[in-house]
Amino acid sequence: MKHLHGLPATLSVLYLLTVGLATGARAYAVAPADTPEALGFSSSRLARIAAWQRTQVDAGAFSGAVAAIARNGKVAYLRAVGFRDAAKTIPLQPDAIFWIASMTKPVTSVAAMMLVEEGRLDLEAPVHQYLPELKDMMVGVETKDPAGGQSKLTLEPQKRPMTVEDLLRHTSGLVVGGGSTEVHRLYNSLYGNAGVWRRDKTLADFVLALSKLPLAHQPGEVWEYGHSTDVLARVIEVASGQPFDQFLETRLLEPLGMVDTGFYVPQAKLSRLVDPPGGGWPPVFDVTKPTRLFSGSGGLVSTAADYLRFCQMLLNGGELDGVHILSPATVQRMTTNALPSDVRFAGVDSSFAGPQGGATWGLGFAIRSDAAWSVVPGSVGSFSWMGIWGTYFWVDPAEQLIAVQLIQAAPGVFSSTFRDLTYGAFRVSDQGAPSPATTPVTIDEATLAAYAGIYRFSSTSSRDEQAPDRDTRGNLRGFGGVGIDLRMENGRLRVVSLVQKGPAAGAGVMANDIITHLDGDATQGKSLNQAIEKMRGPPNTKVRLRIVRKGQDAPIEIAIVRAPIRATGTGAVLQVAVKNGKLQIEAHEALPILDFEKDSPIAVVPMSVDEFFVDGGDHTRLAFQHDGVGKATGLVLNPGRWQITGRRID
Repeated sequence: MKHLHGLPATLSVLYLLTVGLATGARAYAVAPADTPEALGFSSSRLARIAAWQRTQVDAGAFSGAVAAIARNGKVAYLRAVGFRDAAKTIPLQPDAIFWIASMTKPVTSVAAMMLVEEGRLDLEAPVHQYLPELKDMMVGVETKDPAGGQSKLTLEPQKRPMTVEDLLRHTSGLVVGGGSTEVHRLYNSLYGNAGVWRRDKTLADFVLALSKLPLAHQPGEVWEYGHSTDVLARVIEVASGQPFDQFLETRLLEPLGMVDTGFYVPQAKLSRLVDPPGGGWPPVFDVTKPTRLFSGSGGLVSTAADYLRFCQMLLNGGELDGVHILSPATVQRMTTNALPSDVRFAGVDSSFAGPQGGATWGLGFAIRSDAAWSVVPGSVGSFSWMGIWGTYFWVDPAEQLIAVQLIQAAPGVFSSTFRDLTYGAFRVSDQGAPSPATTPVTIDEATLAAYAGIYRFSSTSSRDEQAPDRDTRGNLRGFGGVGIDLRMENGRLRVVSLVQKGPAAGAGVMANDIITHLDGDATQGKSLNQAIEKMRGPPNTKVRLRIVRKGQDAPIEIAIVRAPIRATGTGAVLQVAVKNGKLQIEAHEALPILDFEKDSPIAVVPMSVDEFFVDGGDHTRLAFQHDGVGKATGLVLNPGRWQITGRRID
């Protein structure tokens, strides 16, 4: 099994060699560090991560950031940018301590599966087998009076008890307060000075108070993010006979050498704690003080080095540096889809989990499952999660890649940009400057002018499993669909938004329309997954929608011809221009791609009438695609196995 070379239990050697700061209170082991190129990365493109983070620090998005990237068990990148304090007076160091919030959930999930392997915890057992106080929880069903519009909450028994597995996969019916339904509002009683979600209370206190509230959904039927992992932490206490913090420390954190991870920051380490955004800690998560509430969903603090070790253990199949935590089969089970095919998704933005985020859920992790819909690059099977203040990690087994970014900021798009820049730093194997042509290639102005334009790329990475817009022959690829963003709300299929100039928008579908039938089949009773699959089909085939629209007395029947749909993230855009008889190329938007950045045009060298290369940097090669009459329709970067394909959009 791989070790995390260059990253001892305290901090990576790159803290010494790359950052050049050897002033910590502890001694760091020094070992040879592999260059990023040896691990398949471009040093210059990895440097874009720190450059982008600096722009965010300057803009006030966050005070500082630590990013760490490892591949094949070795650290390729570890940098700190910005400041530890909100006043921006103390430079941030790579060993800074952050509140990782919901990145606690994977740690708690691993702890639970350790007990499962030992036979002390049964995934299929009802939770009330361990926590009897939860046995008689009812399910809240909200209905509205058609006449007056008044909401009414009725209670019904569970169809089946919630299981331990439901806690791990967020299908327990437990939610959090702050939502729009009556049940969510009832959960508000848990918080504040009058509630039990406080640092002076215990998990046992919390579960007892929770038992008096209804579930929001029948167990096993709906995925909704909530307090499931806090209840799981209490189950671990009962099954192990230890307080949750002691179990984590003795069984997981200490064996893995995660020396800076815990439920609060001791006095001796407070000088390394990053200031919270907005000037204060949430009272229940004031990590500067000891706590009695060991939140399994969001209580831990950690460092980039510690969390890399946790992730490397998972990537190794449950072992690190000779320490066995889980079996490979258990890790595989945790990082594979655990949700029923008919599960519904509720109470969460589609970028987190669900069919429209291209992600499913395992036992403690979100898993990239659908390359066509995914809004982030990477391999199918990559698993990840994040924290509410911007902490984020993912593990890509296909690439043997781990990446961690720690910030303390209001929620934003920081995770997706970090992921784009990381995958965008992969080098193409054996890419080098091509041999000079025997005879210089001369291309006339008219041909060059035909290439000028704007080209959009769905991804910045040669390692992204998203299918390109066109294959190597220039044919359109992707799934056939209608271009609708959908939500299933109280059993009704609602149109949230539409793809601009997509088939549905062109056919007259509008946001907030309710789709009642698809090809004559009622949508009532279907899951969102099933409805989306019904929408998809080969391009140029039809699907019939029956729609109910506010202000319209009768249903509307609409037939839509499916077209290739690409549901992607930000991607990148290149602008190609002609200047002084040469093609000049630069990134048209903020996200760079390969050798190309914004406001830095590069003149490319022709190899043939439609092939060029960058004479410098990482020697990106380019090949223009044409239609039947010679007009440029697409642009392929680094043609071959690792190519990135874009289409002309101007």
